Amino acid sequence: MRLAGEGLRLLGAVTLGALTALCGLVFLLAALPFLANPNVVAAARRLARLEARRLRLDAAGLTALTESDLRASLYLAARVPLGLLGGMVIMLLVYGGGAAVLVVVLWGQGKPFDGMLPSVPLLAYTVVAGTVLLFLDLSGVVGVHALERLLIVRMLGPDRTEALERRIAELAESRAGIVAAVDSERRRIERDLHDGLQQRLVALSMLIGRSKRGRTELLEQAHQEAQEALAELREVAWRVYPSGLDSLGLGEALAGVAERSNVPVKVACELRRRPPMAVETAAYFVVSEAVTNAAKHAAATLIRVEVHEEDARVVVRVRDDGRGGASLAGGGLSGLARRVAALDGTFELTSPPGGPTSITAVLPCG
Repeated sequence: MRLAGEGLRLLGAVTLGALTALCGLVFLLAALPFLANPNVVAAARRLARLEARRLRLDAAGLTALTESDLRASLYLAARVPLGLLGGMVIMLLVYGGGAAVLVVVLWGQGKPFDGMLPSVPLLAYTVVAGTVLLFLDLSGVVGVHALERLLIVRMLGPDRTEALERRIAELAESRAGIVAAVDSERRRIERDLHDGLQQRLVALSMLIGRSKRGRTELLEQAHQEAQEALAELREVAWRVYPSGLDSLGLGEALAGVAERSNVPVKVACELRRRPPMAVETAAYFVVSEAVTNAAKHAAATLIRVEVHEEDARVVVRVRDDGRGGASLAGGGLSGLARRVAALDGTFELTSPPGGPTSITAVLPCG
C-alpha cells in the first residue's frame, strides 16, 4: 500500500513538473529582456523554491541567492527539457493505459482489435510486451524525478564548503543543546531526590526512632513509608535510565510507561527490528516525558503512543486529549527537542489552546 502511494506521488510530481516547466518557459520568454531586474530575479527565486517543495527538498537548504544572482533563472531554463521529457513519459503512460483498456474491452466482447482476434500466442505476446513497456515507462518516471532533484541540488544547492560550515554550526548547536539538556535533567533528578525521597527517608528515620522508644504501633507506618520510598526511588531510577530497555526492548519499556501512568495510555509499537541503542533511548524518553506532561499538566483522559519505522527512521508520535497549551519553553520538552536534534532528528510540537496535543519525533537510524 505504501509503495503504491509513493508511486502515485511520483506520478503526480512528474506530471506537475511538466506543467510548471511550461509555465517556467513562458515566464523566461516574457522576462528575457529584463532578467537582471531585481523583481524578475525575485520571481525566479520564488519559482525555484516552489520547485524545491514539489520535489520534497528543503527550500531553506538551497543557497541564499542575492538580488543580482541569475542562477534561479538559469535553473528554470535548464529544467524545461526535463519537464517536457517528464510530460512525454506521462503521455506515453496514459496512451498505453488507454490502449490496454481498449484491448481488454474489445477482446472481452469477442471483437477484433486492429484487425486481430484474441488467441493464446497473441494474448501471451500482448501481456509480456505490455508488462515490459509499463516497466520501462515507470522507470522513466522515476528517472525523470531523480534527474530533477539532482539538477536543482547541483545548480542551487550549497557548495561543499558552505555545506560543511553549516554542518559544523549544526553540530556545535546540538552539542550545546544536549549539554544543557543533561544539566537540566541532573537538576531535576537532584530536586526529585531532595524534595521527595530524602523527605520520606527523614520521616522514616523519625518513625523508627519513636518506635524504638516503645511505640511499636508506629512500625506499620514506618513499613509503609519504606515501601513508598522504594517506589519513588524506583521511579527516579527509571527516569535516569530504564534498565529494562536493554533486555526487553523499546516495546516492553513503553508498556512499562503505560502501566505506571495515572492516565490510560494505548501503545502501538511496530518495529521490524531493534533500532540503535541511542535511538531507542531517545524514543523512550520522548514518550516518557510526553506521557508525564499530559498526565500532570494537560488533564488528559487518554494518551495514544505510536512508534513505527518509515524510510530508515523511527517515528514516535504521542497524542493526548488534554487542554493543550504546551510549549517548548518548558524545560522538559525543550530538553527532548535538544536530545532529538543531537541525533540529527526532528521534533515537532502541536498544542493549540483547548487541545489536543501532538508530539512527533523523527529519529534517523542510519
